[in-house]
Amino acid sequence: MKSNYLIKQVGGTFLFFSIIFISAGRIDYWQGWIYVVIGLVMFLLNYTVLQVDSELLNERSKPGEGAKKWDKTILGLSFLNTIIMFIAAGLDSGRYHWSPELNWSLYLLGIILTIIGQLLFLIAQKQNKFFSSTVRIQTDRDHTVCETGLYKIIRHPAYLGMIIQSLGFPLLFGSLWSAIPISFSVLLLLIRTFLEDRTLINELNGYREYTLKTRYKIIPYIW
Repeated sequence: MKSNYLIKQVGGTFLFFSIIFISAGRIDYWQGWIYVVIGLVMFLLNYTVLQVDSELLNERSKPGEGAKKWDKTILGLSFLNTIIMFIAAGLDSGRYHWSPELNWSLYLLGIILTIIGQLLFLIAQKQNKFFSSTVRIQTDRDHTVCETGLYKIIRHPAYLGMIIQSLGFPLLFGSLWSAIPISFSVLLLLIRTFLEDRTLINELNGYREYTLKTRYKIIPYIW
């Protein structure tokens, strides 16, 4: 199962990296290469110091029964939107240069946000042994509430990481046009957070009590 998950991850990563350079129409695309390097570093961390146990790896590779239909819809829309996001960035900053050149500090900020966001996601995944790739109550795995580490601060730290890296994307690539699909991506994440949180409150034992101790879903002191 580990090899299947690895193949799936490598295939997905190669697909998105290819889309960037094909859309840019050239290989000497420095924003694309920086994004690739960040992705490869995170890939190595995911299989070394931040590697999850084999049981969670199996769950993420092939989730059990009970995945919510609305979550499958959101995941499908997110996948299509991500492809659009990469195409927009490649066409814009790599080929046609529709957006104005940004100051170097904004490119640097984009790189930093991308790294922080992806690291947050991997750490949250490492800390929660029930970090499935779909929203479902894992009764087959004796699902319990994770309330340690990042989960002491907010209830959905991985989604915060995804939002942070999403905000960094148009800055790293210097593409204002990619901010349009990015906005839709963030909206989908907020909807998924709300629906997942409501599902856990209603269906997972102890989660309602957990929300009284950890009050915020994604952004401390705000939501």
